[in-house]
Parts: sequence; structure tokens; C-alpha cells
Amino acid sequence: MSQPAESWVVRQRETFQGRRHFMRDILFDKVACTLLWKLTVTGLEHIPASGPAILMMNHVTAVDPFAALGSARPRFAVPMSKIENFWNPFVGILVRSWGAYPVRRGEVDREALRTTLLLLEAGELTLIAPEGTRSPALIRPKDGLAYLATRANPAPVIVPTAVYNLETWLRDLVTPWRRTHACVSYGRGFRLHAEGEGRRISRETLSAMTDEMMYQLAALLPEHNRGVYSDLDKATTRYLEFV
Repeated sequence: MSQPAESWVVRQRETFQGRRHFMRDILFDKVACTLLWKLTVTGLEHIPASGPAILMMNHVTAVDPFAALGSARPRFAVPMSKIENFWNPFVGILVRSWGAYPVRRGEVDREALRTTLLLLEAGELTLIAPEGTRSPALIRPKDGLAYLATRANPAPVIVPTAVYNLETWLRDLVTPWRRTHACVSYGRGFRLHAEGEGRRISRETLSAMTDEMMYQLAALLPEHNRGVYSDLDKATTRYLEFV
């Protein structure tokens, strides 16, 4: 990583560290998890203590990233967020304060790809929802996450991150003394490998990698959230190297 790029990552980390502590320790722990949600978190031991890693999250509701970011301990994850969130008067304040970076959906956003690679090469933990949109059950994503994971050097650990049971949180807000029982489950981490393919990995291999990763995520979700990855008997691990 070049010196200017390394300096950018260091500045990014130092600038947002205090804000992230406030948002996690106050807004998440004291407000969301005390007044709004009853949160169950499992699998925190699967988040690497250091080094490049990606939290690969499903995306059902608008608050799923907040649940994943708040519960991922002890590290702070840097999330990729759709650019529309930065234009929203309220959500924009939150994503900017945390230090998220934008992605333009529906196109190959080279700037977002470059930013992700810079963060990973600097040993950061990132949060990415590979489906690129909210869906009540898993849909097949594009192969962007697999592409990033195979381009980054060193190869990042990918941690499947399942967020569920938040579908009713808005409705529960107007029900006195009722808190939503939200769940975040982190699965066993893995790296991608494609022996014999060289630097340029074929589209077919990237597609196969994507499906293998998504089955790992599906296994952590309730059956009604698994979508096109419901049949876990079809899961393979040819390109996954578990850590």
C-alpha cells in the first residue's frame, strides 16, 4: 500500500474512533439495546482480533447494519453503505459520523472497490452486504465480494454475519413495554482460495465462490430468511479455507 493511501486509512481510523465509541456505547448499548431491543449475540469469537476481515451480512431491515456494527466486539467495522444513505437528512448524519464509505449500486463502483481494498490492506474490519439491497430472504448477489476478497493482499477472513428478527421493530415501537428480540450471529470465518487459477480468476469460479459463501450465511439464518439458499444440502466448500 502506498504511503498516501496508508496515511488516509490512519487518518480515517483516528478521526472516527471517538465517534464510534459514543455511538456504540451510548446510542447502541444504552438506547437501542436497553429501550428498543432485547439483543442476543452469538459467535463473537469468530471475529478475528486483528488483520483484514469482512463481515458478510444479510440485509432485511434498515437497522440491520446498526445491529451488526454495534454488536461486533471488540473491533470497529467500517461499513460500505449505499450512497442514497448519505443524502438522507437523518441517516446521513449517522453513516458520516461512523465513517462509512459510499457505494453506487447498479454499476461497477471502482471508487468503492478501491476504498475497500485500501481498508483491507491496512488490516481493517469492514462490513458489506453482498446482496446490495434489502430482502426478507436471501437473494443471489453479484460477485463483488468474492472479487474483492480474491484481490486483497493479504487475503481477508470473511465472517458470515446473520442479522434477523428485526422485521417487527417499528411495529414494536408503538406497543407499550415491548422490545424486539433481535439476533446477530457470527459464523466461522474463512478465506477464499482458487488454486491453479492465477491472478485472474474466472467468472465461473467467482460465481461458485459467491454461492459457497452465501450458503455459510444461510446456515446461520432461520429457514424463512434463507431464500434461494434454503437447501443447505447443496452447500459446498471447495473454495473455502476455514480459519
